Amino acid sequence: MQPLPTARRTPSFELGHHVDPSWTLFGNTEQQRKQRMEARKTFSSAARNFSSSSLRERLLSIHLPTPPIPVTAFPTPNIERVSPLQLRPPEDPPQTEATDPRGRTMVDDDCVVHICMARDDVDTAIMASARTVYDLGTPVEDRPYVFGYHPHGIIGMGALCTFATESTGFSHFYPGIVPHLLTLASNFRMPFYRDILLAMGICSVSKQSCSNILKGGPGQAITIVVGGAAESLSARPGTADLTLRKRLGFIKIAIQHGADLVPVFSFGENDIYEQMPNDPGTSVYTLQKKFQNVFGFTLPLFHGRGLLNYNLGLLPYRRRIVAVIGHPIHVEKCEKPTLEEITHIQQLYIEELMRIWHTHKDEFARTRKRELSIIE
Repeated sequence: MQPLPTARRTPSFELGHHVDPSWTLFGNTEQQRKQRMEARKTFSSAARNFSSSSLRERLLSIHLPTPPIPVTAFPTPNIERVSPLQLRPPEDPPQTEATDPRGRTMVDDDCVVHICMARDDVDTAIMASARTVYDLGTPVEDRPYVFGYHPHGIIGMGALCTFATESTGFSHFYPGIVPHLLTLASNFRMPFYRDILLAMGICSVSKQSCSNILKGGPGQAITIVVGGAAESLSARPGTADLTLRKRLGFIKIAIQHGADLVPVFSFGENDIYEQMPNDPGTSVYTLQKKFQNVFGFTLPLFHGRGLLNYNLGLLPYRRRIVAVIGHPIHVEKCEKPTLEEITHIQQLYIEELMRIWHTHKDEFARTRKRELSIIE
């Protein structure tokens, strides 16, 4: 290998000094061009020899005196899921079991789902109270279900978190049961918003949509926010005014498909937003009802907190939502139920809903201003 030529002699900076062009590497003579070609070949050969494999071998041959410091993992999210079965000490006596008319094992408990509205995210935790619907070790999935969610609130945040996302671990505690949260068909006419709803598994609340889902067979479930737009106008912190007496359609759907009815009451749903006064008979209430009759939904005049303040904005207040899933009400399938049959099932449904309220109100509704009432 020929030695690399010197690129340029260091010239003297005296005035009139002449630099001999034969000493420069950047000339145009034939000899200088050959020197440049030889230099390029030399560098190319050296680069090929110093390959990635040789570099890897050199790095592996280095012995560190101390082991490297492990990278600290990201902190785990503040999510706690505790099964009621894990909370029972081994020495406790076994629970008293019962069977429904279909011979299924049932336990006299309620499933309690906690949803804590904290900062700009939703911190969720599932804890077990003294009562759950079924023994979670043997979930029941042999038939469809219709979940009735109360109250509607301003947006229905608890229903969205429980039945449209996995933030509360619904599929972990009820494997085999696939919930479908239902909303107005008009929401699917808005671009982009429609795609978000479909991606979350939310469907239309129309009769045909409900029927198509329940026809899917055992394990299929729909969740209907029964009060709807009318109930949202009475959503205020510390209250629980339900619109239920005239709502018979979801009960009829359940009877026609033989789907068990499951009432769900969400403590704190009405507490995450404030609403301007709109008592029945006022001009504001009249305009809101007319808007509802025309468009199918209404616009409550509400406010929450802001991004950088706690007084005014559209974000929900940092208040807890607790969704309690009650006992399922067994329904016999009938293609054409009579009004008496529907009314009888509705009475059982209301009784179970009231039982949930009276059982858990002292724990989850301590700041209530009045008791639960069915206004319509």
